[in-house]
Amino acid sequence: MDEKNLSLIGKMVTVKMDRPLGSRHPKHNFIYPVNYGYIPNTISGDGEELDAYVLGEHSPLEEFRGEVVAIIHRTNDDDDKLVVMKKGRNYSDDQIRALTEFQEQYFDSVIIR
Repeated sequence: MDEKNLSLIGKMVTVKMDRPLGSRHPKHNFIYPVNYGYIPNTISGDGEELDAYVLGEHSPLEEFRGEVVAIIHRTNDDDDKLVVMKKGRNYSDDQIRALTEFQEQYFDSVIIR
């Protein structure tokens, strides 16, 4: 777990969507049921920009500014995912797991708050 990522919990970030809600994954052929993107000018454990799920928004977005409410820390992969929502909104761990299961089902992870 990258300590820099931990410091993002409770902070406002801007997410650029590279896979908006309803888009198809380029390799694995599944449809994204949530907006998914990255935080510009960051680096994650996999050497790419830090990824983020944007939850609670029900239309495809290009960009979103919101609060980091949790981190999905993959214990069998070096690629943490931020969970970003409108300020003041929050979902339970069970809700986060249900909404991200389409992709996270392939990894072992813990939700950190």
